[in-house]
Amino acid sequence: MPADDTTAVLRLRTEDHVVVATADLPAGTVIALDGLEPFRTTAAVQQGHKVAVRSVPEGGRVLKYGQSIGRATAPIAPGDHVHSHNLGMDTGEREHEFGTARHRPTFPEGTDLPRTFLGYHRPDGRVGTRNYIGVITSVNCSASSANMIANQFAQASLDSYDNVDGVMAITHQSGCGLVPDSEGGQMLLRTLRGYANHPNFGGLLVLGLGCEMIAVQSLLEGLGLPEGTYVETMTIQDIGGVRATVRAGAEKIREMLPRVNEARREPADVAHLTLGLNCGGSDGYSGITANPALGHASDLLVAAGGTSTLAETPEVYGAEHLLTRRAVSPEVGQRLLGRIEWWKDYTAAGAGTLDNNPSPGNKAGGLTTILEKSLGAVAKGGTAELAGVYEYAEPITAKGFTFMDTPGYDPVSVTGLVAGGATVVCFTTGRGSVLGCKPTPSIKLATNTQMYERMREDMDINCGRIVDGTATLAEVGEEIYRRIVAVASGETTVSEDLDLGQDEFIPWHVGAVT
Repeated sequence: MPADDTTAVLRLRTEDHVVVATADLPAGTVIALDGLEPFRTTAAVQQGHKVAVRSVPEGGRVLKYGQSIGRATAPIAPGDHVHSHNLGMDTGEREHEFGTARHRPTFPEGTDLPRTFLGYHRPDGRVGTRNYIGVITSVNCSASSANMIANQFAQASLDSYDNVDGVMAITHQSGCGLVPDSEGGQMLLRTLRGYANHPNFGGLLVLGLGCEMIAVQSLLEGLGLPEGTYVETMTIQDIGGVRATVRAGAEKIREMLPRVNEARREPADVAHLTLGLNCGGSDGYSGITANPALGHASDLLVAAGGTSTLAETPEVYGAEHLLTRRAVSPEVGQRLLGRIEWWKDYTAAGAGTLDNNPSPGNKAGGLTTILEKSLGAVAKGGTAELAGVYEYAEPITAKGFTFMDTPGYDPVSVTGLVAGGATVVCFTTGRGSVLGCKPTPSIKLATNTQMYERMREDMDINCGRIVDGTATLAEVGEEIYRRIVAVASGETTVSEDLDLGQDEFIPWHVGAVT
């Protein structure tokens, strides 16, 4: 029989029916926990997966984090591996309270945690963390031309412009064949306008074909771009074709570069930062290490007057009752529930359910149901009260902790957050996501040490040290906060080192294409 290995599991709550394996456990491994009779694993259990510590009858609820993560589809005994073969969805209703768990975190006094960063001050009072020139397309028909223009400005050609982070094309697959006033049309328009108005852009070239549904001028009308933002517009049909457009567009950017380069980083209060919170390629450690550590950093930023925004509505389903309790008003809580109901109808129309998530990779990493995934995902939002709920790509205007309705698909979700105004993104991953999101820097947080070591060149911080016992959750949370401020001040992330993020601009497509 395998030796006693009582340290190889993590118990999250004393009332939980399961613990999490912190190493691969062979069948027959002895587990001894305070208050429980010792037992042996009845099967091999992989790291990050769940082991039962209590008996659960068929149909009974299984608790993790002190919350239901599903119902047993077969009797479960202590030592059993708990996963898809014996755990299913719990469709029972949750009680939604409003404002019963409001909390306003306070910034710790007497520490050296930074309260300022070095950013690009825009004339309207916003502060950017990067200084890009964007070539924004109104329609897919102008995407190739936009890429040709941007590709002429590789980093080597910008060596004499130290304060310009790059020239990037913002291309997509739509802009025509849709009704501009439809839900999907308005969503795309919000997204493009959000990027056009983002404080990380110092200059813009807006490029269209000339006959599309969403016209070039519609991206700028009423936007109120601050004085000092350099904007040019072009349409391929008016200029005389692709070759003429690329020549003219490149010339416009050459004229723009010296002026955009005049911007300088200057001190700014961290209250000017808007942090996007996202996760992808989650595993059984996500809700234990990286997500709550990021939640601690989020609370620090909120306490300092900044804004953080949680997203991925399908990945808060089943845990939304924890967020409504934090809502500053019943209206804010009801707005979140309204988006959940929209998603139920949306997935049903596509012959699916919200429990189609988790993905195969999530399940291989130890996550079984969307309830379990969501309970870990909301930990990214820390403990602060919920100050606002926004639709996809809607401008984030409230200070404090907020929520944006996005899909769980990572690039689509982050595109919405950046369109809403996120100037830094923190992205937690257990399986190893490599997403970038220019013009906003993306900080990658690994949930476990094994993946971090395997993908060290793609990860910024190893949060697996929390389970390894070499760092506390609070210590890693403070490290994340410090990195947020450093990156906002110009320190590059690993995804920026690889120049990732241009191809990950993927707006959410909803509705008919005619």
